Amino acid sequence: MIRFLLKGILRDRSRSLLPVIVVALGVFLTVFMSGWFQGIMGDMIDMTARFSSGHVKIMTRAYAENSDQAPLDLALLDVAELTGQLNEEYPDMEWVSRIRSGGLLDVPDENGETRGQGPAMVTAIDLVSPDSKEVDRLNLSDAIVKGELPDQLGETLISNDFAEKFEVSVGDKVTLFGSTMYGSMMFYTFTVSGTIRFGNTLLDRGAIFIDIKDAQLAMDMEDGATEILGYFKNQPYIDEEAMALATSYNEKYSLEEDEFSPKMIRLAEAAGMADYLAIAENMVSMMVFIFIIAMSIVLWNTGLLGGLRRYSEFGVRLALGEEKKHIYRTTLLEALLIGIIGSTVGTIFGLALSYRLQAHGIDFSGMMDNLGVMMPTVFRAVVTPSMYVVGFIPGVLATVFGSALAGYAIYKRKTARLFHELEV
Repeated sequence: MIRFLLKGILRDRSRSLLPVIVVALGVFLTVFMSGWFQGIMGDMIDMTARFSSGHVKIMTRAYAENSDQAPLDLALLDVAELTGQLNEEYPDMEWVSRIRSGGLLDVPDENGETRGQGPAMVTAIDLVSPDSKEVDRLNLSDAIVKGELPDQLGETLISNDFAEKFEVSVGDKVTLFGSTMYGSMMFYTFTVSGTIRFGNTLLDRGAIFIDIKDAQLAMDMEDGATEILGYFKNQPYIDEEAMALATSYNEKYSLEEDEFSPKMIRLAEAAGMADYLAIAENMVSMMVFIFIIAMSIVLWNTGLLGGLRRYSEFGVRLALGEEKKHIYRTTLLEALLIGIIGSTVGTIFGLALSYRLQAHGIDFSGMMDNLGVMMPTVFRAVVTPSMYVVGFIPGVLATVFGSALAGYAIYKRKTARLFHELEV
């Protein structure tokens, strides 16, 4: 029976071509958009983790409550000892110390007088150590516009937009004005080794990267840091594992009565990422549900049109003695085969385009000049194992559901009306 129906589908294209095309297009969009949105959301999460929150982050309890203000007086101390303890207890994580602060970047003229000033968003990382992975993690090498990465203490990277605005060249001196951990004024002069641009306004607006040892010296934070970030070594961010890690750590070391005790938070708790993670996890389910509803309506109408065209065929088959339920079952089986064929074709094309965009992506940097959200400038798709089968769920279900609704017309055929039609 299946072979007979399959031959009918392949030979009678007027009956099967339109439903197959409709299913293939719908499945193609489902598979491709699934990979596309998962890629975008995954890149957003990864970018936030690399630049801001890590997979988990440790701060003092008081600093965590006021982290938007970056209060240096609430920073962590004895960071070397704390990091060593973390490496020993959690060897599957990579731990890095950072200092975040605000300040004013002063550009002097040839006489040492102020030529220009602008706000600076200071990020202090391990820049010059040969075994540091921070440069690669923040993609600083690719972000270089002029000059080169710092190779010694006392050098800095500044935003290319800032450099162009105040005509700062590589090799010039700039002075960072700010406050120390103890509230006193801080003035520290750096040599500009290079300028950077990430293509994101939030990152490029007054960004300045310095080595963490320079920051500790300038801000009177010996062996201190505002935060310690942790990254899973061999896997991407998994919220369940991050939650278990944070819960375990806080139960051991975080004391509610001590505002300077360390507190670990996971990425989902930082930077408002909980909603983004929920959307990423439910994106495919939402798309499949919407597609099933929309495609069922489309295929229902397609089935009704096909049913009207095959009205006489059903009548002849009933006149020859075929049971209505048998015709109905064969119609559903035929729809199942059409759904499988269309889903296969749509999945192949959806995966092909997803693989293409996974490798190359599309550059949207020209549309993100004024964007204040941390998003990648190149959007890529990501191919996951679920994409090989996700299209078959709506493709087959919608086709069978639509045919089931349209095939109800078979049971509405009246024998008396049938013989009248045949006599005419």
